[in-house]
Amino acid sequence: MGDMNRLVKNRKGFYVKMRFFKTKNEKNGKPFLVRYFKWVLWFSLSFYFFGKFLNGHEPSTSGLKTTMVKHSHRALSESVVVREDKDDHGLLNDLKVYVYELPTKYNSDWLSNERCSNHLFASEVAIHKALMKSDFRTFDPTEADFFFVPVYVSCNFSTVNGFPTIGHARALLSSAVELISSELPFWKRSNGSDHVFVASHDYGACFHAMEDRAMADGIPEFMKNSIILQTFGVKYQHPCQNSESVVIPPYISPKSVQSTLSKMPIDGRRDIFAFFRGKMEVHPKNVSGRFYSKRVRTEILRKYGNDRRFYLKRHRFPGYQSEIVRSVFCLCPLGWAPWSPRLVESVALGCVPVIIADGIRLPFESTVPWSNISLTVRENDVAKLGHVLDHVAATNLSAIQHNLWDLQIRRALLFHDDVETGDATWEVLVALSTKLGRSHRRSRFLANG
Repeated sequence: MGDMNRLVKNRKGFYVKMRFFKTKNEKNGKPFLVRYFKWVLWFSLSFYFFGKFLNGHEPSTSGLKTTMVKHSHRALSESVVVREDKDDHGLLNDLKVYVYELPTKYNSDWLSNERCSNHLFASEVAIHKALMKSDFRTFDPTEADFFFVPVYVSCNFSTVNGFPTIGHARALLSSAVELISSELPFWKRSNGSDHVFVASHDYGACFHAMEDRAMADGIPEFMKNSIILQTFGVKYQHPCQNSESVVIPPYISPKSVQSTLSKMPIDGRRDIFAFFRGKMEVHPKNVSGRFYSKRVRTEILRKYGNDRRFYLKRHRFPGYQSEIVRSVFCLCPLGWAPWSPRLVESVALGCVPVIIADGIRLPFESTVPWSNISLTVRENDVAKLGHVLDHVAATNLSAIQHNLWDLQIRRALLFHDDVETGDATWEVLVALSTKLGRSHRRSRFLANG
């Protein structure tokens, strides 16, 4: 019995077990349930709550493609990922895209240089990658509405200044078209009208950084009948948009944006009134009868270089996104071309873009409410810029920021590795869904119907 007492003291679990056995001192007159009522009750309650716990933690197998939200310390710095859902196909009229699998010399070989998939022209890479994994892709070309031709022409970086050189673009694209038209019948069937290219350069498919040369060269003849996704777009007649085109945003890494917002939330303190960092020539050079930025940037520097409200910097700085997220207004003047990556960076980081580029066509104008989230100042009115910004700051700035900080706006201008509902690749597909009159498959159905 001494051994039993030691076990009772040292092992409480054993004590519970032992009480179920009858001892010599126990009376036998009470019914079993009365004598052991408290233990029966204890076990009943234990099994009940354990069962409730299991039911409450049963894993869900529904909604595999749903909205996932990763919270940071502030609500407006959330990273929202909205994966493409099969139900979305109905919104895009069951659009199907065939992606040509070209030899690697036309695309993936260029990715050996990491810059190829991360610089401002990298939408040609991002769109290709996203389409390859998308449910909108079809592997049967007879089912396709459109045919995507994945050729990377902006990854040939100069060893002199590091900028992309695109002198090889026409020959490389021509070679790709010759290949697909000789091996499959779909190019010749439509003369390329249902084929899609990306031209994410200064003047789009004219493939030259200088406007006069770009205009003189024009779009290659073999591409003029196709759909071109390009960063260049203006609201007036121009040789570099003499084709069916969709204006897309320049590429800005969504990871870099999220990294910045994780440290400095979009609705945080903004202590810079007006910001610009980039090339500003004090004495602009005459290049073929033209001046960089039409001297607009030079005028900004001359007029506001000593104004403490304007934070103007002429040199590169790797962490400049941290300056944008601290700024109220971000100046987006034209360079050689009217568009600028600052436009996307400003929107993504919650800084009101001030667009100074007469006649510019902006990306996804049917989706992004540009007039509600940005300001437009004419090139000839740069001298009045300070008064314009003061007036907005004193009147409707909070309303503009409220519109600008909408997560859907930011998503529409950023390309992701996978197609996400409402992101930039999604908006490309939306634009293509409005051009189904070019689809041979649809026209065949209409003819048969």
